[in-house]
Amino acid sequence: MVIGVIPNLDKQGAAQIVDNLGVILKKNSVQALLVDNVCATGYTPVSLEELCEKSDIIITVGGDGTIIRYAKLAAKYNKPVLGVNAGRLGFLATLESNQLEQITKLISGEYKIENRMLLEVTATENGEQVGSYYALNDMVITSGFISRLIDITVTCENDAIKYRSDGLIVSTPTGSTAYSLSAGGPIVEPTTENIILTPICSHSLNAKPIIMGSDKLFCFKANTTKRCEIYLSIDGRKALNVKPYTEISVKKANDFVKLIRFNNNSFYKTISHKFN
Repeated sequence: MVIGVIPNLDKQGAAQIVDNLGVILKKNSVQALLVDNVCATGYTPVSLEELCEKSDIIITVGGDGTIIRYAKLAAKYNKPVLGVNAGRLGFLATLESNQLEQITKLISGEYKIENRMLLEVTATENGEQVGSYYALNDMVITSGFISRLIDITVTCENDAIKYRSDGLIVSTPTGSTAYSLSAGGPIVEPTTENIILTPICSHSLNAKPIIMGSDKLFCFKANTTKRCEIYLSIDGRKALNVKPYTEISVKKANDFVKLIRFNNNSFYKTISHKFN
């Protein structure tokens, strides 16, 4: 078995976790790969691309942002990912830093793989593609200023929904427990396939979150009469400045993120533990 490790050393304690993982993997005769911009004993340093190609399983060390970033990359190589939490909440992580001995379950096969849906987001302007992205948690259209309302039109199968709000969150079931939850959206079981629309501070008594089927294509346009910019962000990272003529299409991606879960980890237990 070949296991690749990708850490975020900006997280406190991540370097120690990498060292501890190296000891455990070597003790169990597992070939361990490590991205070549990190130094640690017990590993073979390789490029990120080579790590993704050669690893049977990829372990990320960091917070949810680290898992999201590299899980999307791993999906291109059809490789499963296990997250070790070195951040704060670590909702997507399978293990905490004090549970590293459970890594041996990867060797014995005592784990399951959850397929998590991705969103494929494409932005076009005047018929020309200006951006293409994949989102594991969410795509967000929002004003660049606090309390500046924007108008967002959502088109789906010739039907239109209009929002006047601070923004709109378009999330996967995985992302339903992230920004969408904070904005009043529903919690959706993460292995289902749905697309959730959650308005942010809507200026309407009737604008509520909507759970839609994943087989639909959504198109979004946004504009404002105020002097403020409108942004498109993907999984918490700014991706594009949205202009009145920018068209954003969203659909379920063909690829899935594969997250490793141990048998004693359930979605409901995780919610209870992480959110007290």
